Amino acid sequence: MTCVILDDEPLALDLLADYCAQVPGLELMGQFDDPLAGLAFLQDNPVDVVFLDIHMPRLTGVQLAQLLPQPGPRIVFTTAYDQYAVRSYELSAVDYLLKPIAFERFVQAVQKVRQQLLPAPSAGAAPATATPAEPTAADAMFVKNEHRLQRVAFDDLLYIEGMKEYLMLYTTTGKVLTLQSFRRVEEVLPPDRFARIHKSYLVALSHIEHVERGKVQVAGRLLPIGDTYRESFNALIKAYNQL
Repeated sequence: MTCVILDDEPLALDLLADYCAQVPGLELMGQFDDPLAGLAFLQDNPVDVVFLDIHMPRLTGVQLAQLLPQPGPRIVFTTAYDQYAVRSYELSAVDYLLKPIAFERFVQAVQKVRQQLLPAPSAGAAPATATPAEPTAADAMFVKNEHRLQRVAFDDLLYIEGMKEYLMLYTTTGKVLTLQSFRRVEEVLPPDRFARIHKSYLVALSHIEHVERGKVQVAGRLLPIGDTYRESFNALIKAYNQL
């Protein structure tokens, strides 16, 4: 069984590489601290499983999983943040490992992957036990607005602008100001539908009107694409049915 590790933390890379070396029949094909380099490798080199960190710069593990070729490798997410668990199951991840990762827990994840890679049972074999239904994907979020919680539907959200410690959410029905960080909002928004394009802007891909000369237009307003986010944004656009 072949695998690849993606993690921007060198210590985490070394630990998982050491774990891989201790598991018989598990061959490490590559390890990357740059998510874009890892994505490029996986697009040309199919493997059975990817051990994928979620919180990485430029391209999160969840976004990277969306960009992998299909049918793609099995995904095992590795992260220090438990709030991504539901999202990982929506992406059909095989397992979700919370850091610090114990060797025994790593082996359990490998065994889960092995089970999924087994050939399908032949006709007449005993039916498999039904698996629980996956959680329904959220279609909105609630943000603090003055003294109330304001519901913001993902379909209505056009873009978000950072204003120091505040965020201004621009929607099809108006504006909502909330005391919140980009980091927290990015954890909630579906990464296949929204993209950070600048330290001060996050946009809904479905509401982008056009992209030109380092800017995107949303709802008639031109927003800059920052150098830090340019490569990951271009990768998302290519995956978003670019002709």
